[in-house]
Amino acid sequence: MRQVGMLDLRGEFDLFATEIRAVVDDVLGSQWFIGGPAIGELEESMGARCGGLHAVAVSCGTDALICALMALEIGHGDEVVLPSFTFFATAGSVHRVGAKPVFVDTDARTFNLDPAKIEPAITDRTKAIMVVHLYGQCAEMDEINAIAKCHGLKVIEDAAQAVGATYHGRPACALGDVGCLSFYPTKNLGGFGEGGMVLTGDTELATTIRQLRNHGESQRYIHERVGGNFRLDTMKAGFLQVKLQHLDEFTRRRRANAARYDELLADASVTTPYVPDHQRHVYHQYSILCEGRDELVSFLKDRGVGTAIYYPVPLHLQRCFAHLGHKAGALPITEEACGRILSLPCHPMLVDEDIEYVATCVREFYGVAHGGNATGASQAVETSGAGRGTA
Repeated sequence: MRQVGMLDLRGEFDLFATEIRAVVDDVLGSQWFIGGPAIGELEESMGARCGGLHAVAVSCGTDALICALMALEIGHGDEVVLPSFTFFATAGSVHRVGAKPVFVDTDARTFNLDPAKIEPAITDRTKAIMVVHLYGQCAEMDEINAIAKCHGLKVIEDAAQAVGATYHGRPACALGDVGCLSFYPTKNLGGFGEGGMVLTGDTELATTIRQLRNHGESQRYIHERVGGNFRLDTMKAGFLQVKLQHLDEFTRRRRANAARYDELLADASVTTPYVPDHQRHVYHQYSILCEGRDELVSFLKDRGVGTAIYYPVPLHLQRCFAHLGHKAGALPITEEACGRILSLPCHPMLVDEDIEYVATCVREFYGVAHGGNATGASQAVETSGAGRGTA
C-alpha cells in the first residue's frame, strides 16, 4: 500500500545535508552561537525578498507577534480585531501583552478575515487589526488597510503560513505596518527548531523591535525599555539561509501539486481552494471543505494517506477565552469551516503519483468514478492557480 504523509522533512533535509553540516562546522568553529553573522545575512535576504523591508530575526513566530505588539505599544485596555479561524498564537499573543482579542468571522471562500466584519467590531479601544494569511494566501489587504486608515489603526500581518505569497504582486509582510513570519520546522521555510522574523518598512519601529528582542537594550547594558529574550540562534539562522535557496523551487512544487489536486478533485464532491486572480497562493496547506470529514480521515488513513485538520475548534470557543462570553453560533462561517475543513498532503517532496493516489482515494470515498485525467501525466505549470476553486 502506498504511503503519503503530510510531511517529509527527512526528504527535504537530504537535499541539502552537506550544506547544513557545513553550517554546523562553521558555527562550532567560531563558537559564535548568539548574534553571529548568519543572523544579519538571513535578515538581509528576507528583507530583500519582502520588498526591501527591515527584517529582525527572533526566537519564534509567536514571539514575532508579541514583539510587534509591544513595539506598537499595544497592551492593557487595548483591543485587537482578528480572526477566530487561525492558529492559537494569533490571539494568544494579544492576550499575553494584556490586550483583548476581538474575534470576527472569516470569508467563506478564502477562510481569511472578512473585511466586511471588521468595522462593526471596532470600538474606541481598538488599536490594531491582526490579519492572518491563512494556509498561504493573503487576506484582502486593500479593503482592510482602508478600514484601518479610516479609524487610525495599525495593521499587523500574521504571515506565518505565507512566506512567498503575493497580493496584487506585493509580498506578504509588506502589506501592513508590520509583518511576522514563523520558521517552525513544518512551515514552507522551516528551520531546525523554533524561529521567526518581524518585518517593517518603518525604520524607527525596526529599531524598537531590535531593542525589544534583546531585553530592550539600546547598547550593552543600557535599556531604553523592557523587552524580552527574543533572539534567534546563529546556527538556526545559518540553516535557514541554506533552505532559503530552495524556497522558490519548493513553492513551485507546492503550487503544481495544488493545481493537480484541483484538476483531479473538480467533480469529487469537495470544495477545493478558491484563489482570486490577484493572489499568489503558496499552499502551506491544501485545504478542502468536505462532508463526512471524520469518516474521510479514517478512510484515507486506512489507505496510507496522512491528513490534518487546521483547525477543529475556533478560538472564540476555546476554554481559555470563555471569559469573553462567546457562544456557539456567534461566528457561523468560522464554526462551519472548523467542522468541514481538511488538509491533504501538498509538500514539495511529493511526486505526481502521490497526488494521483490521494485524489483517487478521495474520489473513491465519495463514490466518484475516475475522471479529470486522473491517470495522465501532470502538466501543471507555475502560473496555475489564478481564479481556481469553487465558491
